[in-house]
Amino acid sequence: MTKRICLILTTILLVIAVFSPIAFWHYSFTETTETPVFFGVSFGGKTASEAKLLIDKVKGYTNFFVVNSWDLSSNETALDEVCNYTAEAGLNFIVFFDYIALTPGLPLTPWHGDWVITAKDKWPEKFLGIYIYDEPGGRQIDTGIFDNFSLSERARMFENVTSYEEAANVYVTQLPLGLSFQFLQNHSIPKYTSDYALYWFDYFAGYDTVFVELGWNHSRPQHIGLCRGAARAQEKDWGAIITWTYDDQPYLADGPEIFEDLMIAYETGAKYIIVLNYPTYPETGPDGILSDKHFAAMERFWNRIHAFPENILGKVEGEVAFVLPKDYGWGMRRPDDSIWGLWSADTDSLSPVIWEKMTKLIERDGLRLDILYDDPRFSFDEYSKVYYWDAEVD
Repeated sequence: MTKRICLILTTILLVIAVFSPIAFWHYSFTETTETPVFFGVSFGGKTASEAKLLIDKVKGYTNFFVVNSWDLSSNETALDEVCNYTAEAGLNFIVFFDYIALTPGLPLTPWHGDWVITAKDKWPEKFLGIYIYDEPGGRQIDTGIFDNFSLSERARMFENVTSYEEAANVYVTQLPLGLSFQFLQNHSIPKYTSDYALYWFDYFAGYDTVFVELGWNHSRPQHIGLCRGAARAQEKDWGAIITWTYDDQPYLADGPEIFEDLMIAYETGAKYIIVLNYPTYPETGPDGILSDKHFAAMERFWNRIHAFPENILGKVEGEVAFVLPKDYGWGMRRPDDSIWGLWSADTDSLSPVIWEKMTKLIERDGLRLDILYDDPRFSFDEYSKVYYWDAEVD
């Protein structure tokens, strides 16, 4: 009997020894993964019923939804229906507005202002803010004007600009003077946008969160370094949106490439991670441009980030800084990209020098690189190495 009791006690002690670390690991993991990462899709379709179908499809492996449809944003009943459905599904959400109608007599949307204000009360735990305007920095670089409204008025703002400093000042002071932007600012409603250039200046203009666009043939380390570096310096949030790879159908890359971009965004610290879903292809398809392979990649990503604690998956923080000249609003997609959309690249001086040094640092440091702007308001002491545009890169 004594031997039997000893055997039982020994077995119990072995079980405790084996499973206690597992229980501790699981507890630690649960605590770690409660840090919010907002992951989901955008909806660019036309009807509330289409939006509901997409929500039903992804709600098991997302926690975030972007209502990116002017058809819904100009239809109060449909927008309320979708937002209610999103919140009931347990998803956080933001809503895109081209503009917020504040002038009496504007067609279609005289209810915009009241809707935005009451949204905080209707969905206090789920409504996160407004996606206002779209790609202002990219528009500035490609057209010389940061939005599509009042084009002649906007163009006049830059008529007498003769320096990079003056261009930067116009951008960061005039963009937030738009009535819609001011309205959100005055009511303390967070402002979001996506962009592919001038992230630093988007934040200075007043955006709370910018989604860096991962698509086309854009360098992931470069654009993440620009957006993450700007957000870090100015103490803002940043995110990533997986966007088009092709100008035509199927628009998005295949499932494995989407998964890779999702993991890159997560590992580099994006607080928001979104898969763009616009337009609809094929036209009769129920899921926008997303295929079963894309949904599978998204579910795989969700399972991956919830299956392992962050210290096992790994995080890549900005450790090395590359500092650009102050107010040098260069598009940086290629060596001859424009500066502020107002001047050609100065290919006989700064642009090729900066491009060469940046390329060298990206090749060496990859996703550990943040790209910032020289500005006396900021110190970059937290970086292990800081390289200025006019210094040697070792």
